[in-house]
Amino acid sequence: MDTMSSKPLRPLFSIITVTYNAQDTLPVTLSSVAKQTCELYEHIIVDGASTDQTLSVLSGFSNPRLHVMSGHDNGIYDAMNKGLAEAKGDYVIFLNAGDSFHSPDTLQHIADTIMEEDYPGVVYGQTDIVDAEGRRLGPRHLQAPERLTLKDFADGMVVCHQAFVALRRITDPYDLHYCYSADYEWCIRVLQHARRTVGMKEVIVDYLNEGTTTRHRRESLWERYRIMCYYYGTLPTILRHVKFFFRSFRKGVRNK
Repeated sequence: MDTMSSKPLRPLFSIITVTYNAQDTLPVTLSSVAKQTCELYEHIIVDGASTDQTLSVLSGFSNPRLHVMSGHDNGIYDAMNKGLAEAKGDYVIFLNAGDSFHSPDTLQHIADTIMEEDYPGVVYGQTDIVDAEGRRLGPRHLQAPERLTLKDFADGMVVCHQAFVALRRITDPYDLHYCYSADYEWCIRVLQHARRTVGMKEVIVDYLNEGTTTRHRRESLWERYRIMCYYYGTLPTILRHVKFFFRSFRKGVRNK
């Protein structure tokens, strides 16, 4: 199924949304993208052969920049790889079903930053957490640093994946050896290839506080630990986690 009719030959952004039985959460994402004042994008939906009304929602949504693929895949990161393979934009942005841009001008602000900074490897911003009704729950627990470097990711996913806008030509496929934290490992590899990163102080993404990683937190944390050991060394990673433990312990004591 393909609902794209007159997409630009080379959009600035490829916005990729992976779906499976997302009839309830997808509409807010579709609407958020369609309301953007910047139209230099394509919106690629990679659906895993949903059995609910997801495809009906998509077929009833009018956006000439929308492109829908539906078929069986081998999980969320395999679906993301399919989206990457189809992406024609200079930059890629991943928005899960239920996530949305913070305002209608967000994409324009990112585009302005890209032009002003002469196409950096990564543009990133802050993230708010919202519930299923779109109500703000607060900022993400990890705030994006003012100046992002590869070393920063030794402390974990310091920038939300959805607020991590990557230059398409420096991206490789997601590593399917990881079931829950391939996005973290992917961001590290992107940063290895990025000559420059540019941070935006504003909130650019509203992140739905539900998802695969949230539901499988223990498995995700174990995968992230293994990834940290691989890229940053086992001993430094162990020492860093010891510091994390004592920092959390002291915080808990103070809050009693």
